Amino acid sequence: MREFDYTRPNDLNGALQLLGNLREKAKVIAGGTDLLPLLREDILVPTHVVDISNLAELNFIREENGLIKIGGATKMRSIEKSKIVQHKIPMFADAAQLVGEIGVRNIATLGGNLVNASPAGDTAPPLLVLDASVTLRNSKIERTVRLENFFVHVKKTIVQPDEILTEVKIPIPPSASGGAFLRLAKRGGNIISIVSAAALVSLKNDVCKTVRIAMGSVAPTPIRIPNAEAILENSKPTETKIREAAEKIKQTIKPISDVRASDEYRSETGVTLVRRVLEEACKRAGARN
Repeated sequence: MREFDYTRPNDLNGALQLLGNLREKAKVIAGGTDLLPLLREDILVPTHVVDISNLAELNFIREENGLIKIGGATKMRSIEKSKIVQHKIPMFADAAQLVGEIGVRNIATLGGNLVNASPAGDTAPPLLVLDASVTLRNSKIERTVRLENFFVHVKKTIVQPDEILTEVKIPIPPSASGGAFLRLAKRGGNIISIVSAAALVSLKNDVCKTVRIAMGSVAPTPIRIPNAEAILENSKPTETKIREAAEKIKQTIKPISDVRASDEYRSETGVTLVRRVLEEACKRAGARN
């Protein structure tokens, strides 16, 4: 690990001013579970590290105007245990519980998990189906971007060097909605997902009015699967329709082969996961067989 200057600002404005001055020379750290390994291996070699873990402005979970708002430096363990999250968006509490072992979840932050932009990140698929957006700030302006437009490529997002992800905004799903998140990982559990899937279904008179499906570890970024969603929209979620929608993912996903799994394995297991999350989402939404 190369030497760098370390700064721990006392407030958000101080952190943003520092990043505005340093830009590409600096890296932001909150929990550090993703950044520290990159620093140790000299994959990243910043001259400055700016620690935002102590900023109260970025550590919160609250319900406001039909949204669940979560600060960028909020720990995954806090999200997992939050009564607001458990009650309003339980699928996301389920996903937070899968981000590493409990020791990792006590350190890892939501903003860090998203900015890391791993195709296998466990928070992205459920947030995509929940139609979440992120707020990015620098010392001059603030902008809000839908998560669907946030990821660019493997380990790359639209975040600029002088920006901090300050907040994630999640619309509270309407009544008669249900969501589910599942992932496949090797035995031993809290490791990188081989493939993951999330679904959100909203019903009216037992017909799907909203269907969102997202997956991880099947493309360079976490992705929505619109062609699969279209199979179920404005239809009753029968077993046949759900299976047809699950099979449609093969037309969109682009899995790779690596040390964890082959592309073919990811494709086939992805179909199974999507079918299962759709079945569970429909069940939670109150669908009648």
